[in-house]
Amino acid sequence: MKLLLAEDEIELSNALVAILKHSSYTVDAVYDGKDALDYILASEYDGIILDIMMPGMEGTEVLKKIREKGINTPVLFLTAKSETDDKIKGLDLGADDYLTKPFEMGELLARIRAMTRRRADFAPNNLRCGNLELDRAGYELKTPGHEPIRLVGREFQMLEMLMENPGRVISVDAFMERIWADGEADVNVVWVYISNLRKKLASLESTCEIKASRGVGYSMHEIS
Repeated sequence: MKLLLAEDEIELSNALVAILKHSSYTVDAVYDGKDALDYILASEYDGIILDIMMPGMEGTEVLKKIREKGINTPVLFLTAKSETDDKIKGLDLGADDYLTKPFEMGELLARIRAMTRRRADFAPNNLRCGNLELDRAGYELKTPGHEPIRLVGREFQMLEMLMENPGRVISVDAFMERIWADGEADVNVVWVYISNLRKKLASLESTCEIKASRGVGYSMHEIS
């Protein structure tokens, strides 16, 4: 499971990263709000931990911007602000939880488990784009009037990432980190899988397509 940690206190950040990695999380750490926003827009996370008072951009502004873009990744605010009004503001902006400093590490880990579990519980069984439907339970790709195509393994994972984030460019590195985390594959394997998926979309006469952003990554779009 992959987390983004945005915390400008470097010593605290280093300690949190060490404990989170020991708890089997993959962690990207940034130290200001602008970098946090860039990372969130460029990659896919299972959860985000945001400090509120950060240089560059406050955590509340980062949250506001990602929610406006339709990014629903669970967000936990980690902050020294403990007033009720601050908590209400954060939750109203779309935060999933709020933990004030100082805190016990065990409580943080429990809250991370809870917010990522809630996301899994409420994830839709089917993802749609235009006339295209991805059945997560049956691992099938469907369009009306055509026989479903069963996707297996990494093909399914790649298309799931694309359809969870329509219009959002997913970098080659993001695919590699999430799907080929063992590091044994060459980055060219991403292009091979994308090519195979495009052929399957064409055979289903899908009204959605996978577009390439040269040197950046791939995104799913409804054909206009």
